[in-house]
Amino acid sequence: MSDWQPTASVDCLHQRAALLRQVREFFCERGVLEVETPVLSRAASTDIHLQSIKTAGVIGAAPYFLHTSPEFAMKRLLAAGIGPIFQVCKVFRGDERSHRHNPEFTMLEWYRPGYDEQRLMDEVEDLVTQVLGNRDTQRLSYRELFKRYVNVDPHTCPLEQLRVTATARVDFSGEQPGRENPYSNNYDRDDYLQLLLTHVIEPAMPPFCFVYDYPRSQAALARLEVDDYGCRVARRFELFVNGLEIANGYYELTDPEEQRERFAGDQRRRRQQGKDVNPLDERLLAAMESGLESCAGVALGMDRLLMAAVGASSIDEVLSFPAERS
Repeated sequence: MSDWQPTASVDCLHQRAALLRQVREFFCERGVLEVETPVLSRAASTDIHLQSIKTAGVIGAAPYFLHTSPEFAMKRLLAAGIGPIFQVCKVFRGDERSHRHNPEFTMLEWYRPGYDEQRLMDEVEDLVTQVLGNRDTQRLSYRELFKRYVNVDPHTCPLEQLRVTATARVDFSGEQPGRENPYSNNYDRDDYLQLLLTHVIEPAMPPFCFVYDYPRSQAALARLEVDDYGCRVARRFELFVNGLEIANGYYELTDPEEQRERFAGDQRRRRQQGKDVNPLDERLLAAMESGLESCAGVALGMDRLLMAAVGASSIDEVLSFPAERS
């Protein structure tokens, strides 16, 4: 058997260790507490785009799930009054494998009580520039991004206009065989927006760019507010480095009733699409009902940050053993 060797070089593995030290020093200097939470949970993410990995034989007959993010457990700690916290951990997502994805990867997640998403963006920038060096940072709203690169308003343009724009701008000749026709009637607004973002905008966007004020349909666990154009938008941001998404953050939703409604909506969409409908995290909802203070949180992909630091084009270059060699 010849595939026993790591896919990352020895030098890159040393750089990974240095990055982990650098991250811990960054938060230690700022008084942010490192925590650990369980990898296994009786509940699972409801996100329509995530596939939780199910396990058996843990305790009793009911399944457990490998977490897709430590978010829910960390919010329970926040509700218990722990204060600002961070965690570096392995997370797991099924059906994710490409030059940018591995089913098991390393996530840095942190939460700042009293912060909003703009203030948290400042801290993300501080950390990432410490790792990558000073960059010319740009901040664009989701609307500004789409107006600049595809000349549509993503919040108000009709679905047909999005379909026509995607048909004209996205080349699918190199996609894998058997993929669903991207211009079928099964695609909704967010499908077309994502096509345009990944295939047209990301390759052209500034090399170090924060994007904020996402469509309300993409709010996930972020608060909503009315923007200057009268549209309800999600107080969510993402950081892209050389067209690669590095971080995803929210000014966190703290209303348990609205959170339950969003979870239920996710479950309905999963059922309609024939996907697994996994148990809700009732402990998270109970923690929110007890009182989750105003906060902002962000998840940052450590493997992707390392890719940017060493100039890697594939995630395999920064992993000791990707899925095929695990």
